[in-house]
Amino acid sequence: MTDLVVATPVFLDLTFVGLESPPMLGEERFAAELLRSPGGGAITAVAAARLGMSAAVAAPLGDDVAGDIVRSMLAEDGVEWIATRPSPRTPTTVVMPFGGDRAMVTIDPGARASASDVAAREPRAVAASLDQLYVVPNGATAYVTCGDDDLRAYAGRPPAGLGGARALFVNQREALGLSGKDTAADAAASLAELAETVVVTLAAEGAMAFGNGEALAAPGEAVANPADTTGAGDLLTAAYIWADLHGADPEARLHWAVLYAGLAVTTPTGVGGAVDRATLLREGAARGLTPPPLTRD
Repeated sequence: MTDLVVATPVFLDLTFVGLESPPMLGEERFAAELLRSPGGGAITAVAAARLGMSAAVAAPLGDDVAGDIVRSMLAEDGVEWIATRPSPRTPTTVVMPFGGDRAMVTIDPGARASASDVAAREPRAVAASLDQLYVVPNGATAYVTCGDDDLRAYAGRPPAGLGGARALFVNQREALGLSGKDTAADAAASLAELAETVVVTLAAEGAMAFGNGEALAAPGEAVANPADTTGAGDLLTAAYIWADLHGADPEARLHWAVLYAGLAVTTPTGVGGAVDRATLLREGAARGLTPPPLTRD
């Protein structure tokens, strides 16, 4: 049995570090360095592994140099790649962090994880995007995310299949678009009529959650100069799953998740700031957080 199988698409991220400014059309700009790292769903899987869970990635990768790089980096963190069919080429994203935000350009051939690959690992939990609810096997806990393509497909009409999800993770724009509501709070309450819990990330302001008729909030970490916010939502998702599978109550899950994402944005790349469990527990203790029950010796 695997603690977490991630079905969401995986990318090779090419991150320009120290970009002097984003280029306009016809302009050239310079960066200090170019970093390669696993992106997309791989960020969630790597974070889960660093938090002590067994993790696997079911998203197809290409039989190409980019795919070799991603598979090698996943293996270094103990994440198993389990896709039995290749993608025509490995999805790739160019990331340009600047001024506490980032711009991205992505190539995605559209290959997606298969339900049979996910089920083969008998996962306790599955992280899947909104259009992948079909890959979650019976008996596994579903944690669902939303991307730009999902938002376009399900704007104003979230799928009824969310009714089986333990949690849905969306940013404020996604929450408003999916629900058709005017505020994040109203959007979370509306979407929680389907998913058991809805977590709405609010960038530097932290996150809010709504479930079982209860609204919760966790303030963001104070970070003066974020180096790279790429993957913050993926990391928040990983830490929420970790806390949930280790017995934390809803409020504690949210606080641990927001802390984990906040710790990461001071380091370039999505996986670069994904700290290990000991570091997270130490930082949480410094902020008065109680460790999830099943992490205590």
